Amino acid sequence: MAKLYFRFGAMGSAKTLNLLAVAHNYRQQRKKVLLIKPQIDLRFGANAITSRAGLTCDADLLVSEKSYFTLKGNDLISHDSLKKDQKNEIVLDNKLDYSCFLVDEAQFLTKELVEALYEITILCNIPVIAYGLKTDFRNFLFEGSKRLLELSDTIEEIKTTCFYCEKKATHNIRLIGEKPVFTGETVDIGADEKYRPCCKMCLHKLKSR
Repeated sequence: MAKLYFRFGAMGSAKTLNLLAVAHNYRQQRKKVLLIKPQIDLRFGANAITSRAGLTCDADLLVSEKSYFTLKGNDLISHDSLKKDQKNEIVLDNKLDYSCFLVDEAQFLTKELVEALYEITILCNIPVIAYGLKTDFRNFLFEGSKRLLELSDTIEEIKTTCFYCEKKATHNIRLIGEKPVFTGETVDIGADEKYRPCCKMCLHKLKSR
């Protein structure tokens, strides 16, 4: 049976580069993949899935907090909490010929979308690989990441080093200029100019300044 994978890592751990490499490998074998991206991520353009190394590819499907999947007109999973609008419906055929679904910035998914992707692995027998952050800059789980940790068949960490030392990065530091900040809204889209990977020891030192 197909699995739901969650591959997480701190900022700068090459999650998107990994996703694009996986997509390339599938397509090189003439296999079909579906690239999914949250609409909220506009850093490199509305449709672009772009790595810090400069590789880029257009997403096949953009999703928002109002998006929901249906399978031949039936909900894949209960979405009673959503105010359904047909323009936000993503209709899937249970005879899809995709070899894999790949999701970038999966922390921004709603729990309902994560649940639907989990159902897709069962009902359509298509593996789903979701890439994203585990926690925000305050070290709280994102909604999408929390549900992925609860439902994923396989959870893998993509590692990188701390910006300030050589230890493994486990946290994300938010910056205003060059100064770390520890309060604010959970979602504040940015790249290297706004976030750095950090280990827990360096995080403690930065908080103590």
